[in-house]
Parts: sequence; C-alpha cells; structure tokens
Amino acid sequence: MTGDEPTQRPQAFGQAPGRVNLIGEHTDYNLGQVLPAAIPLRTAVEIVRLGGRRARVLSESFPENGALEYTVGGEASGRGWLDYVQAITWALSREGVGMPGFEARIVSTLPAGAGLASSAALGVALLRAFRDLLLLPLSDLEIARLAHRAETEFAGAPVGIMDPMVCSLAAGSQAMRIDTRTLETELLALPASLEVGVINSGVRHGHASGEYRVRRAQCDEAALRLGVESLRDIEGSPSRAWEKLEAPLDRRVRHVLTENGRVLRTAEAIRAADTAALGELFEASHRSLRDDFEVSIPELDVLVELSLAESGIVAARMTGGGFGGSVVLLGRAGETADAVDRICRLYRERTGRPGEVLLPLRRMA
Repeated sequence: MTGDEPTQRPQAFGQAPGRVNLIGEHTDYNLGQVLPAAIPLRTAVEIVRLGGRRARVLSESFPENGALEYTVGGEASGRGWLDYVQAITWALSREGVGMPGFEARIVSTLPAGAGLASSAALGVALLRAFRDLLLLPLSDLEIARLAHRAETEFAGAPVGIMDPMVCSLAAGSQAMRIDTRTLETELLALPASLEVGVINSGVRHGHASGEYRVRRAQCDEAALRLGVESLRDIEGSPSRAWEKLEAPLDRRVRHVLTENGRVLRTAEAIRAADTAALGELFEASHRSLRDDFEVSIPELDVLVELSLAESGIVAARMTGGGFGGSVVLLGRAGETADAVDRICRLYRERTGRPGEVLLPLRRMA
C-alpha cells in the first residue's frame, strides 16, 4: 500500500459544476448583472474523517504533488492550489464549526485557469462534502456565500460572488441571471435550437494576482471619485460625471454600465430565441472587454474571429476574467461540435497554442 492510497472508505461526498459566463463580465464585483450557465464539467470531492487536526489532500489534477498536508486551524496561504482547500476549513472554523482532521480526494474535469470557475466549483464541492460529513445546516445560498468569503479573504482572489452562486444554485445546463446586489436569481432555459460551445485558448489566467486585481482596483477608484459605493449606483443617473474621469477610468466605467444593459437584453433575447440579437450582444460585449476594459488578449480575439466566420456559430465572445482562458460560443444545434473542431484546428495553426475544445462534450459512439 502506497502513501497516496485512501485510508478507508469515503464517509462524505460533494460535487459542483463549473460555469461558463454567457455575458456579464467584470460586473459582479461592481454589484451588477451577470448571466452564467452551469456546464457538465465538474469537480467532485470524497472525504474521510481522520484523528487529530491533520488534513491530507490529494488531487487527480496535480498527481505529481502526491498528498499535501496541513494542520486544520493552522492554515497558511502561499501553497498554490492547496490554498483553495485551506480557505474552506479556515472559513468554516470562523463560522464556529469544529473542524476535524480529514483526508480529501479531489477529482475534476474542469481545467484550472480556463475561466470556468474551477476554484469556485472546488470550494462548493468541499463545502457540500463537509455539510454531509458534519451534518451542517447550510443552505446552498449559504454555501455560495462561504465559498466566496473563503476565496476572497483567505486565497486572496478579488472575485465577485457570481461563480460560487452558479456552482451552488444552478443545475444541468441552466442559465442563471443574477443581480449581484440583491442576489435575486432567474433561471433561463436556452433555446433548444442552440448549443453552448467553449474553447480553451491554452493561455492560463489567474485571479489572485496580476491585471485582474488592477481592473478591480480601478473600478473601486472610479466609484470613490464619483462618491458612490459601487458603479452600480450610477446606473440610470442623468449625471454623466464618469465621462470626466481621466483615462482609463472612464473606459472602465463605460464597460461596466454597458455590460449590465447587455445582460438584461441577452436574457430577453434568450426568452425570445432571438439569435440575431444574441450575436450582436456577444460581439458588443467582446469589443467592450477588448477596448474599454482591456482584458482580452490576441489569442482570444483570434478565437472569436474564427468563430464568427463559421456559419454554424451565431455568437462568440471571450468569457471569464480575461488575460487568458476561454471563449464561449452559441452554435446551432447539431452543427456546433464540428464547428468548434474546425475553429480549434485553425486556431492552433495561426497561434501555435494548444487550444482545446471543452464543450460540447463528444458523445461516445
């Protein structure tokens, strides 16, 4: 028996889907509107209670690391992906939960850094497993709030609440419009005539450092200068004082305001199965993210360009925080799988990047 084999049968289990954000990028931490959808790629966690305070964690996504350990109650950041596990036990302890030692085995079909909420799915799956193990009276909404607190306060990723909300509250391939100020949600069924496609650019991104953090700080600075709590507060105001902010703050505000409107119009277009409107809204969102918010990269722009050249694709845009990650596509049912294969092949030829089709999943013959 090797040191990485389970000590006993799993005593608790939790899982959570990833998400792709159809539209509404960089609006959630500005208390705006978002429209993500749950996807079939997911993360699952098995937990066994151990004696003492030792936590032992294994992940099939990082088998080269073997089992990583830490002391429950002595969590310390700076250990890479293990921080997202430590964050959950840290957050539960601060809620007054008596955390035992444990062994956790993590299995995921979600690629890290692809902009599909792999960290939120891990947090929600872990919280569901601990809810099962410790019989915790946590609702799915409370799990989303705890996962968000863990990722922002311990792991140091300045993300909004969108990702844990959809990972915890959506199911199947439902789209979910979320008002991140009120946490009001609306479930939307995508038209049967459309399929969701996702292509990973092969450029990994990260939220805990880099330009993502800069963009959030710029939004906070713009809100401070405008005398509001968040950029959501200037929505509908006759005053256009934000236009007098110096660059690039003016462009950052313009993106947030126009993107909130696009989310609401996209929800209307989904209800009406208006594919032409969906195409225009996705294109406008990508252009705004590229030019006003400046979070796209050449690889994502190439993927969008190639996608829009395909007759079977009706809409395409970058998705996620940017600076890498994936594009989301809406394609005609029955045509999407072949179209994304062609797009990915042409993308590899043009960029030399190892692009990967993540959705739709290929069915086994």
